[in-house]
Amino acid sequence: MAEEIDDDLYGGNVSSGDSRGDYRNEEEEDIPVGAVDYLHDVPLHMQAQIGEVHKTMKEVLLMKPGAVVEFNKVVGEPMDVLIGGRLMCRGEIVVVNERYGIRISEVVRAEDSKKEIS
Repeated sequence: MAEEIDDDLYGGNVSSGDSRGDYRNEEEEDIPVGAVDYLHDVPLHMQAQIGEVHKTMKEVLLMKPGAVVEFNKVVGEPMDVLIGGRLMCRGEIVVVNERYGIRISEVVRAEDSKKEIS
């Protein structure tokens, strides 16, 4: 029995046969290798990390307003900027129109961003 296959996932063109190998459509061939303009509007979550510290549950539960938590970074040391949870760059904290910002001083290479954040 010949099985029907949906060749065009969006257009609904159906053909019969058992050829399951190539699912690329004509539109994919029009996008040159390396062209990523279609990704420019994808939202990304960026976060700045000022440092980290390990505390016990008891220490966290004993915190009160006014408590100071000391992190591992030294004043003036570059802050880490993460995109999607992955280290992408480092920079210094600045103030822009009464808001915090980061002036990028170092862009991290892709292979370095996989390593543990220092």
